Amino acid sequence: MRPQRTLTARGGLMLFFGAVALVCGLVIGQREIVGVGLLLLLVPTIGALTLIGASARIVDSRDLRPRRVPAGGDAQVLVRIGNGSPTWPVGWVRLEDTLPVRLGHEPRFTVGFLGPRSVCDITYLVRPEVRGRYPVGPLRVSVLDALGCVRVTRSLGSPTPLLVTPRFVPLPERGRTDGAPGEDAPRRSVTGVGEQDPIPRTYRHGDDLRRVHWRSTAKHGELMVRQDEQHRREHSTLLLDTRVDAHAGDGPRDSLETAVSVAASVALHVLEHGHELRLHTDQGRLITEHATGVLDGLAVVEPSDTPRLGGGIAELEEARGVSAGLVVAVLGALDVEDATALSRAGGSATRVAVLCVNAAWPDPEAARRVGDLLTANGWRVLPVAEPTELPDLWHGLAAPAAAGTPNPWEGPR
Repeated sequence: MRPQRTLTARGGLMLFFGAVALVCGLVIGQREIVGVGLLLLLVPTIGALTLIGASARIVDSRDLRPRRVPAGGDAQVLVRIGNGSPTWPVGWVRLEDTLPVRLGHEPRFTVGFLGPRSVCDITYLVRPEVRGRYPVGPLRVSVLDALGCVRVTRSLGSPTPLLVTPRFVPLPERGRTDGAPGEDAPRRSVTGVGEQDPIPRTYRHGDDLRRVHWRSTAKHGELMVRQDEQHRREHSTLLLDTRVDAHAGDGPRDSLETAVSVAASVALHVLEHGHELRLHTDQGRLITEHATGVLDGLAVVEPSDTPRLGGGIAELEEARGVSAGLVVAVLGALDVEDATALSRAGGSATRVAVLCVNAAWPDPEAARRVGDLLTANGWRVLPVAEPTELPDLWHGLAAPAAAGTPNPWEGPR
C-alpha cells in the first residue's frame, strides 16, 4: 500500500491561522503579522518534507503463538517493528493492528522515536470465542513529524492466519457403570492359533512391548510381536446439520456452534476408541483420518444454504453396507419430512440423534415431536442446549433402543 499523507488537527489549525494572519497582515500592512502567518504556513510544509521516505524505512515481522488454538483459548501476537536504515532515524511512530471484530478491538501502541537500526517488540493477547480462521494483520503504521503536524500512514506486511478449533468435551464410555468395557471398546479378533502357537510379525512403532515374542525375536534377529490380539476397527458415522435455516443465535450462543462442538466431542471420542469414522455434513464429507484433521475441518465449516437435509441422510443410507457400530446425527431444526426420512436411515447400528434445543424450531413443541418420531423408530434422542450437557446424557446410552423406549426429552431450557 502506498503511504498516505494527511494533516493532523494541529497541522490543519496552523495552516488556517497562518492563512488568516497572512491575509490580515497584508490588509492592515503589518509585516510582523505577515511573518507570523508565513511561519505558520511553513511549519507543516517543513514537517512533511522531513517525513519523506520515513515510512519506507520501517520494517516489521509477526508471529502467533500458537497459530492454532481452541475456542476460548488465548493466542499471543508478537510484533517486531524496526528501523531498517543504518543512518536516518524515524520520528514519532504509532501502530495499529488489524483484527476481525470477533477477535476484539484493534490494539494501538505508541512506539515513539526509532533510531537507526533500532527495534521494538510488542506483544498482546487475543481470545477468540468462536471457531474459524481469522486473519491477524496487516499492521498500520503512522509516522508523525517532530511537531505533530503531518502524519504518514502505511500498511505493512500481510495477514497471518489464526485457526480457532471448536470446543469439545470428553465423553464417557457408553453404558459403563463398572469396570467392564463399554460399547465403544473395539472388538477383538484372534488371528493366531493360540497362546502356545502365536503368529509373529515385525515390531511396529507404537506396539506394546509386552507383546514381544522373544523366541521369534532371537530367531529372526529383530523385534517380533504376537498377532494374537489384533483389534478390528469398528465403523462409525457422524452427520452434522449445518443448514443456516436450521439454526438460530449468534456468536458462541449460536446453535450451529453448539452442534459443531457436539460433533467434535463425539468424533474425538470414537476415534480415541479405535473406530473408523465417516464424518458428513449436508455439504459433503470431511477428513477424519486423525483428531487434528477433524478439529481443523470442523473449525472452518460454514453454514450452508441447503434447504433440506436429504444429502446428509443419503450419506447415512450409503453407510448401510459398512459394519457401522454407531450412527450419530447432530441436528438443528427438522421438519416432519426430513425427520421421517432420517428415522428410516442408519440400518441396524446404534443410532443416536442429538437435538439442539436452541435451534430454529418453529414452536417449543416441534423439537419434542421430532424426538418422539425418532425414538419410535429406534433412535436414542439426546436434547442438548449446551455442549457441557452431553457427557451425562452420553453416559446413559447402552444397547440400541427398541421401539417405544421412553424419550429422554425434557423440553427446551
